[in-house]
Amino acid sequence: MSNFVHLHLHTSYSLQDSSIRHDALIKRAVEFGMPAVAMTDHGNMFGTVEFYNTAKKNGIKPIIGCEVYVAPESRHEKKSKDGLRDASYHLILLCENETGYKNLLRLVTKGYLEGFYYKPRIDKELLAEYSEGLIALSSCIRGEVAHNVNRENVPRATKVAAQYAEIMGPNNFFLELQNHGMESQDRINCDIVAIGKKLDIPIVATNNCHYMDRKDFRAHEILLCLQTGKTISDPYRMQYPADEFYFKSAGEMIELFKDTPEAIENTVKIAERCELALEFDKLNLPDYPVPESFTLETYLEDQSRQGLNLRYEELEKLGIKFDKAVYEARLDEELGIIKRMGYPGYFLIVWDFIRYAKERDIPVGPGRGSAAGSVVAYALRITDIDPMQYDLLFERFLNPERVSMPDIDIDFCMNGREEVIKYVTEKYGGNQNVTQIITFGSMNAKGVIRDVGRVLDMPYGEVDKLAKLVPNKLNVTLDDAFKEEKQFDKLRKESTKIAELLDIAKNLEGLQRHCSTHAAGVVISSKALTEFCPLYKGGNDEVVTQYAMASVEKLGLLKMDFLGLRTLTVIHHALKLIKQSKDKVLDVSMIPLDDPATYKLLCDAKTLGVFQLESSGMRDLLKKLKPDCFEDIIALLAMYRPGPLESGMVDDYVKRKHGTMELKFDLPQLESILKETQGVILYQEQVMKIASVLAGFSLGDADLLRRAMGKKKAEEMAAQREKFMSGSADKKIDAKKAEKIFDLMEKFAGYGFNKSHSAAYAQVSYQTAYLKAHYPLEFFGALITSDMDNTDKVLRYIHDCREMKITVQPPDVNVSHRGFSVSDNKLVFGLGAIKNVGSKAIDNIIEAREGLEKFNSLSQLCESVDLQLANKRVFESLIKSGACDSLGHGRAQMLNDLQASMEQGQAKQRDQQLGQSSMFDTFAEEVVPEESNGNKVEEWDEIDRLKFEKESIGFYITGHPLDRFTKDLSWFTDATSASVAEAGSSMSVSLAGIPIKNLPKTTRKGDKMGIVTLEDLHGSIEVILWPEIYAEVESLILAEEPILVKGEVDSEGTMPKVIAKEVFPLIQAKQRFQGRVMIHFRTLGLEKQTLMAVKDILAAHKGNNDTRLHFVSPDNKERVVTVSQDLRIQPSDEVIEEIQSLLGEDAIVFE
Repeated sequence: MSNFVHLHLHTSYSLQDSSIRHDALIKRAVEFGMPAVAMTDHGNMFGTVEFYNTAKKNGIKPIIGCEVYVAPESRHEKKSKDGLRDASYHLILLCENETGYKNLLRLVTKGYLEGFYYKPRIDKELLAEYSEGLIALSSCIRGEVAHNVNRENVPRATKVAAQYAEIMGPNNFFLELQNHGMESQDRINCDIVAIGKKLDIPIVATNNCHYMDRKDFRAHEILLCLQTGKTISDPYRMQYPADEFYFKSAGEMIELFKDTPEAIENTVKIAERCELALEFDKLNLPDYPVPESFTLETYLEDQSRQGLNLRYEELEKLGIKFDKAVYEARLDEELGIIKRMGYPGYFLIVWDFIRYAKERDIPVGPGRGSAAGSVVAYALRITDIDPMQYDLLFERFLNPERVSMPDIDIDFCMNGREEVIKYVTEKYGGNQNVTQIITFGSMNAKGVIRDVGRVLDMPYGEVDKLAKLVPNKLNVTLDDAFKEEKQFDKLRKESTKIAELLDIAKNLEGLQRHCSTHAAGVVISSKALTEFCPLYKGGNDEVVTQYAMASVEKLGLLKMDFLGLRTLTVIHHALKLIKQSKDKVLDVSMIPLDDPATYKLLCDAKTLGVFQLESSGMRDLLKKLKPDCFEDIIALLAMYRPGPLESGMVDDYVKRKHGTMELKFDLPQLESILKETQGVILYQEQVMKIASVLAGFSLGDADLLRRAMGKKKAEEMAAQREKFMSGSADKKIDAKKAEKIFDLMEKFAGYGFNKSHSAAYAQVSYQTAYLKAHYPLEFFGALITSDMDNTDKVLRYIHDCREMKITVQPPDVNVSHRGFSVSDNKLVFGLGAIKNVGSKAIDNIIEAREGLEKFNSLSQLCESVDLQLANKRVFESLIKSGACDSLGHGRAQMLNDLQASMEQGQAKQRDQQLGQSSMFDTFAEEVVPEESNGNKVEEWDEIDRLKFEKESIGFYITGHPLDRFTKDLSWFTDATSASVAEAGSSMSVSLAGIPIKNLPKTTRKGDKMGIVTLEDLHGSIEVILWPEIYAEVESLILAEEPILVKGEVDSEGTMPKVIAKEVFPLIQAKQRFQGRVMIHFRTLGLEKQTLMAVKDILAAHKGNNDTRLHFVSPDNKERVVTVSQDLRIQPSDEVIEEIQSLLGEDAIVFE
């Protein structure tokens, strides 16, 4: 056994300051024969649970500690003193026992919540209050003792050491010696040893480890540059003076401190004193307050039975056949398992806050994850999917054979989520008991290449090329990339700089980079959270746990996922609009699940805006599958994932559904399980059922089998296979067939989807499809409102409205409310969409309108609205957006008359305030709306009208500059901004649009290039114009005229871009066309003179495009004739017009 222990060591949770990973650290400690090792990260305890468990598992004693920051005076004093870096000194604290651990939790929490200034700081007052059970070491040169010794102020250093010794108590404070071969350290160590002797304070040797091996020094330098935003060539960057801060062996440390052997011995003595045992997996649920005379168990049962009776009434209303006895038996079984496992309180807590949300009209999702398999959850309205109707399994959610906390994740409407979290926080003891959870971002394969390249000062283009070689796969590692992409080896051999970059990137890959708040996780504790874990305060003052999700769960704390789901907000808003426009209260949970119009919409794949069914790939699958029942939608959501799509099972499902492939089962017992998915093993629940039916597994055991198959551990799988084979033999199943079925289960278990989750989300998909099919105006109104901040989506939805023949109208001062409304079977934009029109002005316009019925003229509008709330800018925006169109004049005229109308309005308002009224007011009824105040002004043309609409609302509404090019778009483009977003890299595309934004850039060589945002009818996309193209087309881009771009897709990064190869005005597309021209003839009644007329037209428009005549006879027989060289044509408006007037619309096509 080694006679040295590292007590000052930073892991990767000292974010961007150490590259030591827990696994590698513990493995090395085992190799060195060290009995223990400490973790002392900077100011935090992020990695505690993970570090503790990794060490324990490998027989190493974990010492939990922290290198805290100590304020020079009070932690509340937020100012720097004596040029002290980070306004703090360092101090190592180690937990001797549970008391020490609890005190360290409090200290580290208060560092963030009370003392944060540059760093999370405590002070000596706090240390004195919470010192019990802690051992302190004086830390490195930035510790207060060493800092003063280094400044040659030994008397001050002595005084400080005595202070710490007094605060910590006898034998709980050690003076730290470090030796990294630096000149100053010998002198500092001599003085520190002397102080120790003088004050009788023991000494201890440490190495302040920041990386595992000496060879990691260079990678660590790069890491520090990342932390501080510097490059490696910056002379002022933060750097460590030597490559000695690595995890040294006991031999190396003993040699370094041979003059002070007691400093080495004390490391082992301290390690022996540290005896901390953390308790895991013990439930720490908050207490749910039940009414008198009830226990948690009886109250859960009472509420479940009441709830189930209400569910029976709903099933009867929907005309669904059911057997009460089956439901009651399942309820009893579930309640029994819940009671046995100790979870009644958990269900009641969830039931309570969901009930609260529903009472406050905050929409709640129908369920997500495996919880939808529970009848108790269904009865309590935690979920809204009937598990008995869809054969969902409770054991997939809560397995009596495997004790682990149930996990119910809840979707709330985006706008109500915070209110529910607030309710839970207040109910269970405030912020000290309830808070959100931390999450850590790490350096992924592509990102780490870019980061390291930037620090090494390498050209952007070179680094970009390397990063793009990493395959676009989820969780891809650099090892995967190096194996898959042979270019890496080639480039590594060609350049030492690239070799260095790749080596360092590999060294740093996967390290934690930053922390943030988990999007949904909330922890609810039975007592103050600092009894269990430390808290962290983020940049926006948000308080979160310092332990991540998995660690929080390990401590037995209740973790809930409160998710915000935008679609719930859309449904809720659509229902409100239906109430407003049709005076109808629609209960979306009671709509029939066999509605023909909804399935027609799905089969036609008109599913833009429909939950989870709007991507182009999903729309293609809808067209193939043609769903005709709710089970098809459940299957669709489960199938549309890379695994099933690549495995061929989706094609089998579709073919069998439509009868083009035979549906057969290896064993008759499989029919009842696999019939609904056309004989394909699609759901995890099916794997469980097969094991139960064929091999006699309990559903709990079957769930363990499913988990084992997902993990693919060889020895575990061998044991499960044996169990399955012997179970199936007992049931007289043919061994060969049983083996085949087990292999099939094993293959598909990797792809298997949780049916409960799919069923719950299918309900949301169906509800949105139903609303789109029956109430399209209200549905789009709600949909566009929810996505108003996403221009691309709004454009796509407006385009979809036009396709569905829905009129979308600009805002209207006589009709519009703040948000969308439905009027005269038109969808009307709200006044809230207009830029520069504030909330108060909108309220004032609506209020004034209510008193008048409607505004008849611009003057009347100016007279009625409070002109202090609505200034000239507001009126200009109203006019430009089209909101004043109903006032009887053209937009250009009203803008011309605006000044006079406002002056007239102001005069009238002033008179009214003074109590005077104009003599004409007496005859108000007879006053005719005035004609324009000034000269007649020519109305804007379409281009100007649309330009102003876009300027004031952000979208084109009454038309689009591309509308006049509809034919050209279908002829000469093969992509849109939406399709490019889903295309693969390097694909060649032609797309057209309006250049709405131009960002000129200068390359390193000093050439001008451009990043242009191109907008079409479906959204927008970035187009990169390299210098040679940009120079040619800059003026064209600035003119904001429709252009056609030919280029290549670059799908790197979050949003794909197009690298332009050619750019020209869309209006020139015909002249520049090079391809095939097809002219279509219907041969019925085709006369010779028609053919001659076509020949004349072709002869008059000579060109060099391959031109063909396509004849279709009445019995649909086809014949194609290629015309001779002298009749080849060049497209133009004239030739198109002449052919179409002779042969009809769409007779000429460009391919």
